[in-house]
Amino acid sequence: MTRAEILSEIKKAEEEAKATVAKANESKNRKISDAAAQSREIVRKAEEDARSGADSEINEAKKVIKGEREKIVQKGVSDALDIKNKAKKNIDKAVTFILTEFERATDA
Repeated sequence: MTRAEILSEIKKAEEEAKATVAKANESKNRKISDAAAQSREIVRKAEEDARSGADSEINEAKKVIKGEREKIVQKGVSDALDIKNKAKKNIDKAVTFILTEFERATDA
C-alpha cells in the first residue's frame, strides 16, 4: 500500500471513529433523557401514592374522631339526664325546706 492509501485509510478510520463516538453520545443522551423521564414518573407516582395514603389515613382518623365525639356527646347527654333526674327527685325536698325556712322566718 502506498503512503496515500494508508493516509486515506487512516482518515476513513478516523471518520468512522467520529461517527461511532457521535452515535454513542447520541445513544447516551437518549438513555439519560429516558432515565430522567422515568425517574420523574416514578417520583410523580410515589407522590400520588403518598397523597392517596395520607388521604386514606386522614379519612380513617376522621372516622375515629367522629366515633369518639359521638361517645363523648352521648356520655354528656346521659350525665345531663342523670343530673336532671336527681334534681327532679330533690324538688320536693327543696320545696319543703324552703317552706319550712319561710315559715320559721315568718314565725320569728
